[in-house]
Amino acid sequence: MNRNDEILDLAKLVLTKECNSLNGLISQLNEEFPKVVNLILNSKGKIVVTGIGKSAIVSMKISSTLNSTGTSSVFIHAGDAMHGDLGLVNPDDIVIVVSNSGSSNEIKDLVPHLKKRGNLIVSVTGNVNSFLGKESNYVLSSYVEEEACPNNLAPTSSTTCQMALGDALAISLLKLRGFKTEDFANHHPGGSLGKKLNLTLSDLALKNPIPKVKGKSKIK
Repeated sequence: MNRNDEILDLAKLVLTKECNSLNGLISQLNEEFPKVVNLILNSKGKIVVTGIGKSAIVSMKISSTLNSTGTSSVFIHAGDAMHGDLGLVNPDDIVIVVSNSGSSNEIKDLVPHLKKRGNLIVSVTGNVNSFLGKESNYVLSSYVEEEACPNNLAPTSSTTCQMALGDALAISLLKLRGFKTEDFANHHPGGSLGKKLNLTLSDLALKNPIPKVKGKSKIK
């Protein structure tokens, strides 16, 4: 086997493992998921999403997706929350805490302060019996059998499942809110998506003078 074939086989193995993890995530969905969706749907506050390490990056993406699909959200790094960023969190905000282990020191430090402030906590965790799982009001399981990493260490399958679960939340909320293409366009005016949704012919046409061509003119 040449090196290129070996690389392709490795890539296929990673994607297969992550696909298997996503299929496993489907079977973990239970009545807790619609409870969380309805909780967010009826919330008077914003959605705060937080995490540490790779889960923090996933949390940032989940928050961004919620914002662009009609659910107001902010991301707070779990470490920064303990050094002043808790000021962003109001008592009626719902806090989604993303942590695969559910036992990171930063998470253990943060959760009691959130509970003291009266916030409802939704956890996205690979270990529902962890500190985070036990201390949360609602628990969404993102357990994976194995990471795509050959050493079963680097967050790969687990972060893919966390992100997919965040997408499932955002799209469920989008549908229930009746969030339309026009709403998405208002939230996303920039970039190629914004142009596709907002740009009209009148935006491009010259107003004065209006360009004209005679009917018998050649294309050249």
